[in-house]
Amino acid sequence: MHSVTMRITRTIVRTPIGKDKLKLDGYIQQYFDFLRLEKGVAQHTLNAYHFDLAKYRSFLLSRNLTSAILITQEDVSEFLGELSRKRLSPRSVARILSAVRGFHRFLVGEGIHPDDPTEDIDAPKRSKTLPDVLSIPEIEAILKQPDTHARLGIRDRAILEVLYATGMRVSELTNLKQSNLMFDDDLVLVFGKGQKERLVPIGRSAVEWVTRYQKDVRIYLAKAGRSHDVLFLNFRGGKLSRAAIRDMVAKYARAAGIKKEIHPHTLRHSFATHLLEGGADLRAVQEMLGHADISTTQIYTHIDREYLKEVHRTFHPRG
Repeated sequence: MHSVTMRITRTIVRTPIGKDKLKLDGYIQQYFDFLRLEKGVAQHTLNAYHFDLAKYRSFLLSRNLTSAILITQEDVSEFLGELSRKRLSPRSVARILSAVRGFHRFLVGEGIHPDDPTEDIDAPKRSKTLPDVLSIPEIEAILKQPDTHARLGIRDRAILEVLYATGMRVSELTNLKQSNLMFDDDLVLVFGKGQKERLVPIGRSAVEWVTRYQKDVRIYLAKAGRSHDVLFLNFRGGKLSRAAIRDMVAKYARAAGIKKEIHPHTLRHSFATHLLEGGADLRAVQEMLGHADISTTQIYTHIDREYLKEVHRTFHPRG
């Protein structure tokens, strides 16, 4: 009965776009004021919400639905359907739904709307895409790119070696201290998410390059009162940013002639995949990556299966 009443009322209201449009825009503005002033949401996040809610607003106005309090679950479902027909990825649709859901929860919280039309709507399931992985020859090609006749080239080679040798995250690498190096035992102490610490083995090649960097380069980069015990420094003697590492990896991947988009995380994915392909135990890889849940590590077993299928196709006489 309630839904019938809503549709009858809407037939009356959904005609000319006048003051109700101002009301819709006013509620959207109130929502952004709330996010900025009360929630302290960062500007780049606000910009993303503006972008996503602009799509929602355009959809509502295209249907002469100009009053926020008359929006129903059916309207939200139709909006998501339109996004899918425009071939937006499930990830993008889920992100836009999150912005729309936040807006409606605000309306309910402020007593503007009696209920939330997004409450029973599920986000589209994202396809579980496998991360990009480099082959061993591709890894070797990237490692050879830094100019090791230059100081910063030696530093960059040491960074690349450590990323691939340990599988550590970029944030873990930028926070790595000299005191975390336990080279006598071929180990590195890594502080992961939530400051959880783990010991990760490090290979001979990475040890050699880090030792050379410390001896021949870091002593020239270090600045009193600025560098502290941070291992990898920028040319000003400060801690390297994650963006700097990301740009560095991308630059050397391009120089190696690799066409796919490469991030520092690609080296982490490659580290895990190459271990599993070599016969490493899944739980050992979980420990080295610092995954709290083994299900996170299991994605690499899917990559391993793809590798096995490719081997079978290539070498089996009836593959």
